[in-house]
Amino acid sequence: MNSQVLPRLAILISGHGTNLQAFIDACARRELVAHIGIVISNNPKAVGLQRAHNAGLATHTIDHRDFATREEFDQALVNELHSASIDLVVLAGFMRILTPVLVQPFVGRLLNIHPSLLPKYPGMRTHQRALDSGDAEAGATVHFVTQELDGGPPILQGRLPTLPDDTAESLAARVSILEHAMYPLAVRWYLQGRLQLTDNGAVLDGKMIAATGVQYRADAR
Repeated sequence: MNSQVLPRLAILISGHGTNLQAFIDACARRELVAHIGIVISNNPKAVGLQRAHNAGLATHTIDHRDFATREEFDQALVNELHSASIDLVVLAGFMRILTPVLVQPFVGRLLNIHPSLLPKYPGMRTHQRALDSGDAEAGATVHFVTQELDGGPPILQGRLPTLPDDTAESLAARVSILEHAMYPLAVRWYLQGRLQLTDNGAVLDGKMIAATGVQYRADAR
């Protein structure tokens, strides 16, 4: 199938791009019928840019340090996304707080994955905070992006047990594997027309999604 007729994804990264690699692999296996139209990073040294180059994907760097305000940076992102004719924007370790300049034009077409069981632990240091609180479980949440930091309607949530000898690093490594499986699934639901953002929250197959999201299963389709 010609990539020009496939839904076009933009994947925004800041670092190693492991979730980006999960999308590259899912597209290659045809588990995700989409074309990654562009990979954008705010960090010129992001390792994920090399992953994109290795896969033959278009990349673009927009260094946030070149802009006086968050709004000016976000407008540069919007311009690039429009130029690339993007259908869905996927935040994959994109370490920037977004303003309405970016959120509003793509509302309902902007997804993020956060490494905690939202609403627990928005923001940074999620794994250490879970361990410090003695949580029996940790995980990740895919959600629609709104103006509230890590507060948009949840879509899909994956859980795993914390272990007695867990460190923030070991927990992060296990949660990362979970993210790589569940994030492309949520995107597939969106591209299949099964998932939408409404005024009342996220909807899957015509039914409202619970406040903690659909619970991820490895055999989910």
